[in-house]
Amino acid sequence: MTGRMYEEIRQQPDVLAEILHEGWGSVHAAARNLRNRGFRFVMIAARGTSDNAALYAKYLFEIRLGVPTALASPSTFTLYGRTMDLENVLVIGISQSGESKDVLEVVRKARELGATTLSVTNEEASSLAQIANSHLWLRAGSERSVAATKTYTAELLTLYLLVAALGGAEQPEPVTARLPDQARQILEAGWEGVSRYRYAEYMTIVSRGYNLATAKEAALKLMETTYVVAEAFSAADLRHGPIAMIGRDFPVIAIASSGKAQPSMSSLVENLGDRGAELVVISDDSTMLDKASAKFAMPDSLPEELSPVLYAIPIQLLAENLARLKGLSPDAPRGLSKVTETW
Repeated sequence: MTGRMYEEIRQQPDVLAEILHEGWGSVHAAARNLRNRGFRFVMIAARGTSDNAALYAKYLFEIRLGVPTALASPSTFTLYGRTMDLENVLVIGISQSGESKDVLEVVRKARELGATTLSVTNEEASSLAQIANSHLWLRAGSERSVAATKTYTAELLTLYLLVAALGGAEQPEPVTARLPDQARQILEAGWEGVSRYRYAEYMTIVSRGYNLATAKEAALKLMETTYVVAEAFSAADLRHGPIAMIGRDFPVIAIASSGKAQPSMSSLVENLGDRGAELVVISDDSTMLDKASAKFAMPDSLPEELSPVLYAIPIQLLAENLARLKGLSPDAPRGLSKVTETW
């Protein structure tokens, strides 16, 4: 028997195709408006899964556009009532529902303080969409599972297209056209050896660069659906102390796409293997996959900066599968609701 989360995971190829075919016009128009206004800095407000999409966007803005980017601290505005100079700053609010109160307040206050504002939501008529200068609609359709899946990858692709358009692209880059079919291939593939982790009570997830966002999303998905204690680290940060906790049989998920971050990930996986860690590897590199107790082989020839859109799918499948192996319902995690109100 399958549930809502599994069904929505499988809808992702169609969602990605919809964004590419129908969403580019609005993305390009928003980018043109933002370029005309100009900005020297980017600040992104988000919570939960959307905050992981914001981290991905931070890497895109800084690496592809050379624009300094920070993740907002909503409590600066909501709890402490402080202001700051936001002239010539682009403030982006990301929220699947568009009703997260603290994200709303950041965007509202930022506009008052002179910022250019952009909202990214899955609800065209949401409060966040109404208050921003520009809005990008995710086109993911209704998402009923509490654990976000298709809206997350929709956020990633939409943000990728936005940065491409801000960089001067007049059409979606040709490589993006392969994403829907590659997503279908991933969904038809499968995990090897994952059932051995049904009794796991804690996990560490590690990646670097663009896929640090994927690692943090993996930790969130595992915590909210399987109730394991999970924490994500960059490969560099793990070496700066936390690696000391990892010994024999300690479960570690390594996420390593091709690109500039892969050599350091390969070295780390080698080190973790020497420590006797229980390795779970998501990669297109056969050497790293061969060292793993559980693995998911990914397509190769995928640009590193686009890989998080597809690398999110195996971690969603892992969380959904492990939840069911543990006798839990991934569709309705205890104590959670689809819209979380914080201030």
